[in-house]
Amino acid sequence: MSALRALIAGTGGYLPARSVSNDELAAWKGLDTTDSWIAERTGIRCRHIAAEGETASDLGARAALAALAQAGAGVEEVDAILVATSTPDSAFPATAVRIQGKLGITRGFGFDLAAACTGFVYALGVADALIRTGQARGVLVIGTEVYSRILDWTDRGTCVLFGDGAGAVFLRGVAAEHAGGRGLLSSHLHADGRFGDILHVDGGAGSNGGTGVVRMAGREVFKHAVTKLAAAVDEALAANGLGHADIGWLVPHQANLRIIEAMGKKLHLPLERVVVTVDRHANTSAASIPLALAEATRDGRIQRGDLVVMEAIGGGLTWGATLARF
Repeated sequence: MSALRALIAGTGGYLPARSVSNDELAAWKGLDTTDSWIAERTGIRCRHIAAEGETASDLGARAALAALAQAGAGVEEVDAILVATSTPDSAFPATAVRIQGKLGITRGFGFDLAAACTGFVYALGVADALIRTGQARGVLVIGTEVYSRILDWTDRGTCVLFGDGAGAVFLRGVAAEHAGGRGLLSSHLHADGRFGDILHVDGGAGSNGGTGVVRMAGREVFKHAVTKLAAAVDEALAANGLGHADIGWLVPHQANLRIIEAMGKKLHLPLERVVVTVDRHANTSAASIPLALAEATRDGRIQRGDLVVMEAIGGGLTWGATLARF
């Protein structure tokens, strides 16, 4: 059997119906903050908040259906479902299996990955390996988060940063000789547990409710972000014999506009070649990259043949980069 390449055949995103502006958030939660204070420091103007009873599997299933529809794929093509989330419906069964049930899929397998904001990049790397080794031919990779359930709403340093949402891609295994150079080229994944306490949840967490909340030393995270992300991207480019000039689009984790802009400069990319959604979505953790990817493929910015870089850093610390040729 010839080697398989994992092509991004479809993308999809889903955001909860309720969009909450900075001013509305400040009034709603009684926070000592303003729109200008939040926007100047983060670039965030609003975020989406899940409805009562709306869980990570609900959001993820909607995003997955959109990705399958764009790919022209039926549920019978799905061999595996990989879900990146820090806010699972429950400890078990896995949110991936919950989504499998909601999609009416009765075959294949599914599991969750926990790598915080880097989760989607990790999941792409695992899905690519499954396809290359022939263990699956059609894989749904989903990032889905309901961070509104694990925030300390009295801490303006964290609660204003996050939002809820889900994004998904459907990867289709295609014989390498028929891929035309397209598909996932490589993923480069890293972690360093020495820095686990600078961004963590201080207890149990789940999108049905949990006892822990997000704690973050923002300045410490920022110090690591650009350096580690740039190194991961350069590692990915070097592994494929490519350079900064080959990059068509940067689709970064949407944590903070300052980090996103700094990464664009590091890669010598003008901001118009960087996909930015943080202003409207806030930080949706593992969902942020697939949500941004779905937006940029559906509005026509990302075209067939474009080289796309996806990178993220999150609690762990975890970080990594994936290269894909569309």
